[in-house]
Amino acid sequence: MERQFNTAGPSIPGDHYLLDPLHRIDLDEVLSLIEAKRYFVLHAPRQTGKTTALLALMEYLNRQGRYRTLYANIETAQAARGNVAEGMAAIVRALASAARHYWQDEAAAQMALELLGTVGVNDWVRTLLERWSQMNPTRPTVLLLDEVDALVGDTLISLLRQIRAGYTQRPAAFPQTVVLCGVRDVRDYRIHSGGGEIITGGSAFNIKAESLRLGNFSEDETRALWLQHTEATGQTFDPAIWPELWEDTRGQPWLVNALGHECTWKDKELRKNRTEPVTLERYKAARERLIQSRATHLDQLTDKLREPRVHAVMAAILAADDRDADALLDQVPLDDLQYVEDLGLIQSRPQWKIANRIYREVIPRELTYTTQTRITHEQAWYVRAQDRRLDIPKLLSAFQQFFRENVDAWLERFQYKEAGPQLLLQAFLQRIVNGGGRISREYGLGRRRTDLLLEWPLDEAQGFLGPVQRVVLELKILYKSLEATIKEGLEQTAAYAEQCGAQEAHLIVFDRRPDISWDDKIFHRSETVGTRTLGVWGM
Repeated sequence: MERQFNTAGPSIPGDHYLLDPLHRIDLDEVLSLIEAKRYFVLHAPRQTGKTTALLALMEYLNRQGRYRTLYANIETAQAARGNVAEGMAAIVRALASAARHYWQDEAAAQMALELLGTVGVNDWVRTLLERWSQMNPTRPTVLLLDEVDALVGDTLISLLRQIRAGYTQRPAAFPQTVVLCGVRDVRDYRIHSGGGEIITGGSAFNIKAESLRLGNFSEDETRALWLQHTEATGQTFDPAIWPELWEDTRGQPWLVNALGHECTWKDKELRKNRTEPVTLERYKAARERLIQSRATHLDQLTDKLREPRVHAVMAAILAADDRDADALLDQVPLDDLQYVEDLGLIQSRPQWKIANRIYREVIPRELTYTTQTRITHEQAWYVRAQDRRLDIPKLLSAFQQFFRENVDAWLERFQYKEAGPQLLLQAFLQRIVNGGGRISREYGLGRRRTDLLLEWPLDEAQGFLGPVQRVVLELKILYKSLEATIKEGLEQTAAYAEQCGAQEAHLIVFDRRPDISWDDKIFHRSETVGTRTLGVWGM
């Protein structure tokens, strides 16, 4: 069977292309923590390789023979929420199943199940771990608990406190090391107890020694994973793909694998004929299919954007006006910035920005998806019959009128009102471009703008393999005088158009001042920068 890029569940050697998971977690550091009898946290965004790493660690430690290591996924206890009896029963059953499967120890599994039905549900896990540790005194127990932060309320509080209660008995009568694994660091647990109080993970689990974060692939690792496909099948990749792949993913493991899967498996022609190389244009087509698929991983981004802690950070980054961004970020606690970075949504260096190019595509599409479906303008209205080019002046003129008539009502529907004008334009453009062209987006704090590159194929039969219309749209919020904003914006627009090889470029200035009439806000004129003629649109 041909190996594949993995997009669901732990990676399996022999079935999937795979980087050494023990190398990714810094095995030397992990072994030092275990040797020192430390309890610690391993956290990373979803579908980053945490489970694969934990399973590999369990196998390695058990093979060495010094420790008796067990991996258990306790996510099933999430359904219990604040019902401690149900939650503890789910955890005990998960531990019993793990002992039966990984240790092949029926006695240990039965020992766990015999606790169910006894009194003292808030002591079941502690009692079980104590008994297990005493079963084999020459090989201290190491416990790897996955999906801990999926637990809710008093169930999570009880688990953390039971582990803390047994801590002083290690290693003779409690695990030498317990590793808590999940998306969030334990310090970011916000646990609502049954009594209504909020308990932080740090206070419930103050025995944590370290928090290790499983990072993304490096640029070299990203390329190395894809080249495993070439080694296995002989199918080559155009070298021009590598910088695109890195900017699109920044090494986010699920994205790297998902794009590889789209290119080598979902593309039926490439799957059937491994002698045909993966070209840059085929790669770009695969990227667009992935974005439009709204795959589970990408769909989960939308769910995260609803969290208040995430909203405050993302609103600042999506705002094109540097002053708005700085003011919004000044109100955000540093812990929240770190939390959103830990979720994998943003990066802090060299500046705060959305973590990778695909997330920059997906996030505004998801934030405006409902808006797109309600916009009645049709693609055919703006495609010129004689050459199949998009009539950008006609499109932007129509948006001016649409914006004037609808902005107040539409912006009220946006969760991210701070970036409302930019998002509304993007929703309008996406409505027109969907099913034919593509839009690339760039934002970042300190740049005082949002850059859009619209690409539209001029030959339907050839698609992006044929001639392509490229248009740059530079979005700016008016934050000083109109002429100063336009002067700065024209230089930025011309530079970005040159960088992208765009034949056409437009600067769009949103005037959010409430005391200015619409007749003064709405305008269109042309300006020349060097050899380029640029459109300037006021809204």
